[in-house]
Parts: sequence; structure tokens; C-alpha cells
Amino acid sequence: MSLPSFRRTLFNLASLITLVGVLPPAIAAEKATDISNRRELFVESALIDHLDGDADLRLHHPVAREIVLEHDEPWEGTGSGYHSVFRDGDLYRMYYKGWHIEVKDKKFITNRHPLYCCYAESDDGIHWRKPELGIHEFEGSKANNIAIVSGKYGDLKADAGHPAVFLDENPKAKPEGKYKAILRSSGVAGLLVFQSPNGVDWAPLSKESIFQGVGAFDSQNLAFWDPTIGKYRAYWRAFGGGVTNEKEWKPTGVRLIRTATSDDLVNWTPHQDLVYENSPLEHLYTNQVKPYYRAPHILMGFPTRYIELGASESMSALPDSEDRENRAAASERYGYAVTEGLMMASRDGVNFKRWNEAFLRPGEERTGTWHYGAQYLAWHLVETKSSLPGAANELSFYATESYWHGKGSALRRYTLRLDGFVSVNAGWDGGELVTKPIIFDGDQLSLNFASSAAGSVRVELLDESGEPIPGFDADDCPPHFGDTVDRVVHWKSGSDVSKLSGKTVRLRFLLKDADLYSYQFQKSK
Repeated sequence: MSLPSFRRTLFNLASLITLVGVLPPAIAAEKATDISNRRELFVESALIDHLDGDADLRLHHPVAREIVLEHDEPWEGTGSGYHSVFRDGDLYRMYYKGWHIEVKDKKFITNRHPLYCCYAESDDGIHWRKPELGIHEFEGSKANNIAIVSGKYGDLKADAGHPAVFLDENPKAKPEGKYKAILRSSGVAGLLVFQSPNGVDWAPLSKESIFQGVGAFDSQNLAFWDPTIGKYRAYWRAFGGGVTNEKEWKPTGVRLIRTATSDDLVNWTPHQDLVYENSPLEHLYTNQVKPYYRAPHILMGFPTRYIELGASESMSALPDSEDRENRAAASERYGYAVTEGLMMASRDGVNFKRWNEAFLRPGEERTGTWHYGAQYLAWHLVETKSSLPGAANELSFYATESYWHGKGSALRRYTLRLDGFVSVNAGWDGGELVTKPIIFDGDQLSLNFASSAAGSVRVELLDESGEPIPGFDADDCPPHFGDTVDRVVHWKSGSDVSKLSGKTVRLRFLLKDADLYSYQFQKSK
């Protein structure tokens, strides 16, 4: 008996025992999840029952593209970072920290200019410009792209160099608050909420800081509207088990991520620390959490992993060794720590599946890489056109490099296929994934997948008892091959699955030399 047949036998036995009242409720048939017509990915395991054969879940990595911004203006500098990127109609907007840091005589010099929040924009997410906003003066001129300056705003004192800016998608957001920014509060430890009607002119939303005393905040702390729960979520950096010694910059705990929710960005629920599935205790700086726009019920985060590696032969072999030693003389961790990008996903905003394998590695060794401050992923990803004519759109990510180098740090673009974070992958021997029970709404099933010419994907629909549904079993589904983000599944009878809409089913994906990235039940056009 094959393993799938054995599983179905056990499932049928459990169902029979349940009917006669013998099976304990704790192991009774699992309740179905209503996915309606949502797109489902494999970035976490909420809907995955099991994998068999050669199938596994494979994390994919963004592909490096061009440098899109050089932070080399006098009001920017080597410490520029903490980018926020989002699409606003036909315009792509970007906000980031303008700062400069250098080492001289074994001491850090950070007072070339105050911390600023700067602005850039693009028509395609690939080619970016720094418009002259003409708002704030720098060295006697307003010909710059400074959007927010550090300083006093009434009784509040803002640090504009730790910004997270977003388009407020709350349907009840007022016109004067179409755009929101989360800034670090100076003096009183906490965060400030600013608002703007046009993304350029900014003012505090309220007269009080939020999260006073419950975080470290020396990172990109953020908030956004979550349409799934109809509330705002905030994520910020804190220390677990201790606080920072600001004078010596020595943490007494682990850098962690904290969250809370709110109806108005002013009054917040008690905070919670994020919980991870099968992940080690590691230092995390930024969090970069936001709903994935193609599946907004799934929160995607791209935190920065911070690792203090110390001096070693391997460390000395990395690029820029002289510069690294110079920084280490002023602060050992600034010379010998390395950062890289991770990926995590959640449906409830607190419990995350964090992929322990790096999502964005430091990469090929070259000047400006393998340093503390590199590979900080921007908040968040956006959709852009492919460089291949006729190909589907792709996802663009942005990450810092050349941090503390030359005249200023840089921002590089990376790309990934739509939904391409994690795939169900099977090699030549083939494998399968079976979902947990679901209820859908639609009349056809679409897949985002890629196969070799000899490979394929087939889909079998199972009923509540785990048996193939007549007309939708594996033998009725011809091999589907290709590389597409939207392919409708066909069986011998066609693609119409409307008679199963609203009923409990499981999906059984059978793959051979193929990757499956996402699936979605749809209404035919």
C-alpha cells in the first residue's frame, strides 16, 4: 500500500470511530479553513498537512540588480538607511535616513549634520530621483530633498533619522493624515506619529509619544493599517532581559521585536514580543513587517539579523580589512559585526514562521560588503516590470550596502518572482504536498509554478474523508508544465470546480522537477 493510500485508510478509520463516538475530540477530524478566493502561499505552515516523497519547502533568494540611489549629498552620507518604499498610484515613494558617520583617530564622528528624513520618488520603481522639495534649509539653501528635520515640534522632540513612512490605507483616514510617519522620540524614550496630506509637509498627529519606556527604538520602528483585522499594527525594537547601557552601547539582553495594535495610532493594546517557530534566539534589528499585497491576510517581515563574529583569520580575509580594523578600534562590534536579511511570515501578527536560512546573504565579497549596516532590507517590497520583454512583473526589494564607506551609503535593488519567497519543490523522483481541509469560493483554480520541460504539476481534489473526488483525481489531471504566475488547472472534464465551492476539500499537489509558489481559487473571467 502506498503512503498516500495508507494515510487515507487512517483518515477513514478516524472518521468511522468519530461516528460511533469513540475517538477523543482532541484528534477528531480537523475543522476546515475558509480561504474564500484568497491567494495562499507556502511561507508558513498554517494550511499544510504533510509533504511526501521528494517534496520539501524551499526558500528562494532575491537576485541582485542595479544600484538605484547613492546617498552622496552633503545632507546624506555614509550612515544613510532605514528606507521606506511604497507605491502611491502611478508614483513610487521612498523615505530614508540622511546621516553621516566616520572614524577619525579611533573615534566616531557623527556630528557633520543633524539626522534627517529624506525623500525620493520614481515612475517605475527602478529609476529614482531626489526632487528639490524646497522646504528645509541646509547650509543656507533649500535646494534639497529633506522632508522632515530633527528638532522640537511644540513639546515634542523628534529624531527624524529613524523614520518609517506609509500610505495610510485606513478607509476612515482623514485627508490631512493620508500619509503617516513613525519617528523616534528624542529625550523621552518612545515613538512619535506624524501625518501629512501630501507626503511632503509633516506635523505631529498627537501631543504625546507612544510606547514610552517599553523599547530601545534605535532602529526602524513602524506601524501600518492591517485591513484583515481593521486595526493599526506597530512593530518596534526592544531588548529582552535587560536594557541598553547608552554610554557604552552594551546590551544586557537580546535584540527582539515587539508589537501592539490600535484603532487610532494613539491608544494601543498592551505589547507582545514576537514568537518564532523553531528558531534560535538571535539579535534582530529591523523587522520590516507589512501585509503582502497579493495576499494581505499574510504578514511578511524581513528582519535584519545582527551577528557579532569577532576578530579572526576569516574576518581579516573579508573586504576592506583596513577600514574594518579602523572601525573596530573605535568599537569592536562596529568592526566585527555583520548583518544580513531574513524572512518571516505570520497570520496573527505575533506568532511567526521565521526562516533561519538567510533570505538576503551578504553576497559575493567586494568593497562595501560583509559589514555591519549592509543588507538592511527596505520596508517594504513593490511590484515592478521585468527586464525581460513579455515576462510577468516581479517583486523589487531594496537593501543597503557600502555602509560607512566613501561619500555615502548606497541602495541596491533586488528582484524575485511574484509570490516567489518559498516554493513546494520536488526533484526528478517526484513528491507531493497535501493541504489541511479548506473551503473555497470560485469556479477555477490558478497556480503560480515553474517546471522543467520534462517536469510537471498535477492537482487532485480530496473530499472530507481524504478520498479523491470523482473527476478531480490525479489520473484525471494531465501534467501541467511551464513557468507562469497564473495558470488555470484543467482536468479531463475541464477547469470548472464550482460544484465544490463552499464544500470542505483538501488539495493534493503532485510535482516532478517543479516548484509551486502559490495557488488561488478564482472566478472565471
